[in-house]
Amino acid sequence: MKKALLATLVSAVTLLGACSSNVAQSKSAGESDVQKIIVGTGTQFPNVCFIDENGKLTGYDVELVRAIDEKLEEYEFEFKTMDFTNLLLSLETNKIDVVAHQMEVNEERQEKFLFNKEPYNVFPLQIVVNENNKDIKSIDDLAGKKIATTATSNSAVFIEKYNKEHNLGAEILYSTTDINNQLRTGRVDATISTPFATDFNNKYADAQQKVVGEPLLNSNVFFLLQKENTTLSDHIDEALIELKEEGVISTLSEEWLGADYTVGF
Repeated sequence: MKKALLATLVSAVTLLGACSSNVAQSKSAGESDVQKIIVGTGTQFPNVCFIDENGKLTGYDVELVRAIDEKLEEYEFEFKTMDFTNLLLSLETNKIDVVAHQMEVNEERQEKFLFNKEPYNVFPLQIVVNENNKDIKSIDDLAGKKIATTATSNSAVFIEKYNKEHNLGAEILYSTTDINNQLRTGRVDATISTPFATDFNNKYADAQQKVVGEPLLNSNVFFLLQKENTTLSDHIDEALIELKEEGVISTLSEEWLGADYTVGF
């Protein structure tokens, strides 16, 4: 097992200042056989990648990457945080090597990037509304409603496509930081999210939300890399298989997501 990351994150600002933008570079002159891998992630995804009350970057995806880092002695993984909307551009321009942010497969991403082969959890997308909303019970009830989502996310891709193909007539609004407030104050009628994010928002942000209807999607989740980075992808898959067999991934899922979302692969 490899040693832990070189430094514990104390804040997102400190992290951003410390991270390198070089791709797969050697860690140091004295340890030239160890490659530094820059992992792009966010700070606003409840239970997945966020800054806790102690200023530490943590969550399911973050702790899984740290477990993979322990497995792969030939690499050293270092986090670089940014807004979700900047992750794909940073990967495309080689500012980061891997995206760890519950990345689901869609055609646009497949054309440009490489997904590793071994999924690390299932991502359930459902409709989320204010707890007092009694009118919206299914996706068809979103006809003519205002729906908040994050641009470029799979939630956005899904609802944009459904809205167009089913003539839903919904107004889709894009936001990254105040969807909870928009739902609470009635400026929007719904969002597309996950049960574990909803539970987190209710517990820590008094979001007053509830999940309604059947799951819209149950997509496998992967890491995202540059097309040519197949060797790193294969090594990540090897580590994931070991971690699954050891029960580590199921334990992390139960700890951070509230249930074992590794079932159903």
